[in-house]
Amino acid sequence: MNEYIILKVIHIISSTVLFGTGLGIAFFKWSVDRTGNVSAIRAVSEKVVLADWLFTTPAIIIQPLTGIALATKPGQPLFKGWLLYSLVLYGVAGMCWLPVVVLQIQMKRLARDADRQGVPLDERYWVRARRWYLLGIPAFASLVAVFWLMVSKPG
Repeated sequence: MNEYIILKVIHIISSTVLFGTGLGIAFFKWSVDRTGNVSAIRAVSEKVVLADWLFTTPAIIIQPLTGIALATKPGQPLFKGWLLYSLVLYGVAGMCWLPVVVLQIQMKRLARDADRQGVPLDERYWVRARRWYLLGIPAFASLVAVFWLMVSKPG
């Protein structure tokens, strides 16, 4: 198997991990938040942060490295056409993800504290949760657009 194919496989797998983990995290967090069960929210919040470190973070690093390597191998210019748009959209997703990580850590701590004290989650948790969900919209939309650009490679 040649280097280009190996890079492409790694790129596709890491994009799948990035998108799939993000979607799974969003689904399970949304589902548990709807229950209002502080202990369950705490447990899921802890796993959300862990999943982001174990899966999302490496994929976020691997994606641009393999993408740039794939583009430059055949001599494709990085800052033109669909590649430029992909990089910009990937940057948008990343700019949404960074504050999401901070919010996740804060929500995990708030849920842990409320669970230890045996009290309901206060408004600080729910404000952060709303921001978290709202940041997910442009992040996911950007990644869907990047997928479209990678597949269609418009001129």
